Amino acid sequence: MKNLKGALLLGQSGGPTSVINASAAGVFLEALKQENVTDILAAAHGIKGILNEDFIDIRKEDIKELENLKYTPSSAIGSVRYKLKDENDFNKLLVIFKKYNIRFFLYNGGNDSMDTCNKISKFLKKSNYDCNVIGVPKTIDNDLAVIDHCPGYGSAAKYIATSMMEIGLDATVYDSKMITVCEIMGRHAGWLTAASQISKEKGYGPDLIYLPEIAFDLDSFYKNVKEILDTKGKVIIAVSEGIQTKEGLFIPELVNSSLSKDAFGHAQLGGTASVLASLLANKYGVKTRAVEFSLLQRCASHLASQTDIDEAFNTGKRCVKAATAGVSDKLIGIVRTSNNPYKIVYKKIDLKDVANEEKKIPLEWILEDGKGLTNEYLEYVTPLIQGETKQVKQNGLPVFAKLKKNKF
Repeated sequence: MKNLKGALLLGQSGGPTSVINASAAGVFLEALKQENVTDILAAAHGIKGILNEDFIDIRKEDIKELENLKYTPSSAIGSVRYKLKDENDFNKLLVIFKKYNIRFFLYNGGNDSMDTCNKISKFLKKSNYDCNVIGVPKTIDNDLAVIDHCPGYGSAAKYIATSMMEIGLDATVYDSKMITVCEIMGRHAGWLTAASQISKEKGYGPDLIYLPEIAFDLDSFYKNVKEILDTKGKVIIAVSEGIQTKEGLFIPELVNSSLSKDAFGHAQLGGTASVLASLLANKYGVKTRAVEFSLLQRCASHLASQTDIDEAFNTGKRCVKAATAGVSDKLIGIVRTSNNPYKIVYKKIDLKDVANEEKKIPLEWILEDGKGLTNEYLEYVTPLIQGETKQVKQNGLPVFAKLKKNKF
């Protein structure tokens, strides 16, 4: 552990959330208080911004706008999906870190981002360059290992639960039979789709919930849908985009065998609801609707959980405090100490323990045949969606941060 003096650099990476900028606000506002932080830089579009020396000078931003970041969705400084390619990338990073005297590097992201953060930390150490590297957790997928939950998840869960309640009312108004399939994000972990269980408990949610933790069986699916259709005349289904058959095929692959992939080799998903709705329409001859939540579940700041916002902000602050206190090669994660009343602590966790590791929903929390989730899940998620956002509005619309983004 070394107490260094120099520039602090923050990058954002991966999919945005409605509270990712709350973490950024915590980072920037805390960094302004630290004597050992000589400059505060933001990398435009994550690692790519660093490699391109495309930096935003945060000291030239208005404090009020930095405060507004707490209630502004998406990645205010720009995100990226970029995998460091080879030794040339790492050597270039080292040159740039030296050029700008970057001694504190914070990277805000999920699994892949923590892998990037871990690799940079190890490379800088091997190169004998003193820089304290800290991971700032972020992902609506809630699949970062070791920690209890991730900033971004509570707000997304609240949006999904609320939207499913609204869909549950809207999709049942007509006297004709209808099937509604709602597609929710989640490649290998079903935390987001699980949030539809909250609405189900209220009596407005889906009849069936399918998560990627359990292999998807099409015949069983048809049978379950038919039983509900014959009984109620209306069926509402929540599915994770990443559900797979026992053969390992994503649902879109049933009609398209070659899905495109991103920089990290992940299949580009989407279309699961459309495929299933089409299959059901052909099989049962009833009206079907496919609803894809898509970007809405990760940018709906108007439905954000204030608990989530506060935790994201405090995580950002604590990451700066840790870095300037000499901590490196860690992620600052939330660990729950009590469920009722809800209490948490922030812990320093080795980056290697979260890099590329996925936390899935415990199988004992998942009911068979798409029937939903147990009370254990509800006890876990309920505290995370609490609190109404304190987002300021003008003329009925939210006020978002407007950064000057002056180049450094």
